Amino acid sequence: DEEALRRIQATIVQVQEDCEKLNSVTGELVDDRRQKQRDIEALFLSLEKLEKGKADKEDLVTEMDVKADRAALAAKVSRTQFDATVEHLNKMVQDMLDRMTGQEQDWQHIQQKLVEEMDSKLDRLELTPFRQRLEERWKGLLKQLQEKAPRLEADDAAGIRKYGPGP
Repeated sequence: DEEALRRIQATIVQVQEDCEKLNSVTGELVDDRRQKQRDIEALFLSLEKLEKGKADKEDLVTEMDVKADRAALAAKVSRTQFDATVEHLNKMVQDMLDRMTGQEQDWQHIQQKLVEEMDSKLDRLELTPFRQRLEERWKGLLKQLQEKAPRLEADDAAGIRKYGPGP
């Protein structure tokens, strides 16, 4: 029974570490998106300066085409990287959910074993308070895990699934 509890504790620690990694990757994505937004704003400022400078029409068209090509290329590379990162994040979240499901199954198995052992060894008057304490502790642990689990929400148009508690 202690071995099972140690495994559960180790799994909880692993889930917490995975959550920290997930938060780190999410922060990097947000920073990358902000940098891209600054680059786009800089391109728009450059475009305004060209229009105000009354540049030759051919030069203006050529310059805009070059900048548009660069922006399109940068967006495509960025989109590929974004998709790969989102796929990786989805896999990490699925792995964590699988682990949590496994933990819950392990806990139910341990709980069943305890009930069987207690039925054979404990006086009935002692059994009910002990069972209530165990159930309260289990509910508290589940609540903590659910509160600490990150929720992914993204634009459905981008093709990203939404994770979190169901409706």
